Formats: sequence, structure tokens, C-alpha cells
Amino acid sequence: MSKRIDKFQEWLKSKDIPFGFITSSDNVFYLSGFRSNPHERLLALGIFPDSEPFLVCPLMEKEDASNSGWNYEIIGYTDIENPWDMIRKAVEKRDVSVNSMAIEKEHMNVERYEQVQELFSEPQLISAEEKLRELRMVKDEKELEVIREAVRLADFAVEIGVNEIAEGKTELDVLAAIEFELKKAGINEMAFSTMVLTGANGASPHGTPGQTKIQKGDLVLFDLGVVYQGYCSDITRTVAFGDISEKQRDIYETVLKAELAAVEACRPGATCAELDLTARNIIRNHGYGEYFPHRLGHGLGISVHEYPSLTETNSLVLKPGMVFTIEPGIYVPGVAGVRIEDDILVTENGYEVLTRFPKTLQYVR
Repeated sequence: MSKRIDKFQEWLKSKDIPFGFITSSDNVFYLSGFRSNPHERLLALGIFPDSEPFLVCPLMEKEDASNSGWNYEIIGYTDIENPWDMIRKAVEKRDVSVNSMAIEKEHMNVERYEQVQELFSEPQLISAEEKLRELRMVKDEKELEVIREAVRLADFAVEIGVNEIAEGKTELDVLAAIEFELKKAGINEMAFSTMVLTGANGASPHGTPGQTKIQKGDLVLFDLGVVYQGYCSDITRTVAFGDISEKQRDIYETVLKAELAAVEACRPGATCAELDLTARNIIRNHGYGEYFPHRLGHGLGISVHEYPSLTETNSLVLKPGMVFTIEPGIYVPGVAGVRIEDDILVTENGYEVLTRFPKTLQYVR
């Protein structure tokens, strides 16, 4: 983790910013190795160009922070102490004049903004997001090792779900079976709320599983991911329960064609826009353009939705080590919803598909 701190310190120095104050759990974990969900309590990293950084966390988590490998100062506070006074003293101890500071503008709330403004006499606030996104977009070998295991467990979860499909079972019945088996496998956190959607419910891209019973002739959509050692996976598969209509098959085959073409377009030097348009134009040309309402995919790592965002307007160039999803979908209200999603690693010469569950249309009889 010290190398990541070093890179952020170099950036602060290059921009002549005396103080970086990082408050999102994901970025604190990325830079420090300490993973925490402090709820409403303050979690923060103070980073300086030339001085030792410090970590702020609830006192009850101080030992966990130390055990995580963080070797610098840890400021632990109780629920009746004011952590901002401790932060002020930590900065003063380092003899740093904070006339400007780098923060996560998208994360800092108004109350903490006011605290910062009061504490440091209204410093100029500079966004740290762009640099942190740049650092996190390209994964190192250790990160890739962890992501591969998270993806393996996502494949396993889809397999569980498909094997649970039976007439009369509800979406929540199948979802419960998936998460029960994952708990037995040692997973205690999903990357997001698991989706099992059957029939017309699949036509809602972010639908909520409920008591709808699975029936013959349904397409059943699974969208899920796990958190493994702080990193996320994300997979979507859609399968057929019994025989389906020609329209349902056409929707599925169109999505599959678009997904495969976008994956094949992955390579260093390609842009996010090229990938999105590769899939989107296929879906448009098959007459379903209005039914593909979201971006092609998103970065994947500590957060389930990271940078880059794969949209038709994003000219960002792909680099080896980037990990993202490719997930085109077609959602026709009252008919069916189909999404196929893979986790992709950009390699030196092209790509690697990390998710392995089959994408050819699977029939459950």
C-alpha cells in the first residue's frame, strides 16, 4: 500500500497541494489497506507531500486498522470525542499550512465541508477524484488475483441459481438458495443486491425480486456479484425455463451477438466509445435500439461501479490491466428482458474474459 501512498504524494507535490483528505471507504481501503464501513462516523486519511500520513477511525476499529498493515499514525476517537480537533492537532504537529487541500468532492457532505472550511480557514478545495480514478483503473497482479477469485465465486453463484429453477419457486426462493450457498462458501457480502427476475419482470433493468413464481416459458435473469477480500465481481446471465417464443429467442440472440462483438473489440488502444457503439449498433440494426437504455458497462474493482464508464461518448483509451463489465441488454415491457454480462480484463495483446458461465442460451427443462 505504501507505493499507492507514494504515488498520491507525488501527485500532491506536482500540484503544489499541501494536504490530501480522503474520506470514502473505498479510497481509504485502496490507499491504506484498511477496509471499514463506519456508517455515520468519520473515516479518513490525511496525506501530505513530504510528511507521514495519518488514518482517522473510530477507536473501536483502531486495532483492526493496525492489523490491516497500516504502519503510520492511527487516530482513534470515541463516540463522545471530536475527531476534528484531533485532525487539527495532527496537521499542526506536521507544521503544514493548509491553504489548499485535495478532497473527494463527490463524497464529502455539507456538514464535513463546513468542518473543513472552519478548521483550515477556508482553504481552496481541489478534487482528488480524477487522480484516484486514474490510479484505481489499472489493476496490479495482486488485485487481479483477488478479482479472479471473486469472479469464480460469481460463476458458482449463477450455477447454483440455474440449478434451483423449478416451476412454482419464487424469485426470492432462488435468490435465498444462491446466497445461502455463498455464505457456506465463506462469502459474507454481496457486491450489490442480488437480482433474480423471471418473465416480464426481467424487462426492468434494475428490477426487485419478489414473490413472482417461475413458470414454463419464462426467461430468468440473474445479476449478481460477490465481495472477496475487498474486491467485487459482477455477472449477468439469462436462461430459458422450458420452451420460449421466437420473439424471446430473437431478443436473446441479438443481445448475445452484441455482447460477443463488443468483447472481441477489446484491446489496448480501443476506446470505451468504440466498445459501446459496437454493441449498440447491432442492437439498433435489429430494431431494438430503444430497448437498450443504459451504458455498455463500467469499471470493476473495489467498487462494483468504477471508472471507466463505457458509453458511446467516452473517448478514454483502454490500457492493459483495466477491468470492466460488458453488459448489453434488451428490455421489452410485457415481453422479456435479456442481459448478458461478462467481466473483462484488458491484456497486452487483447482481452481475457474472466467470467466463465456459458453464454449460449441455456435451457432448463
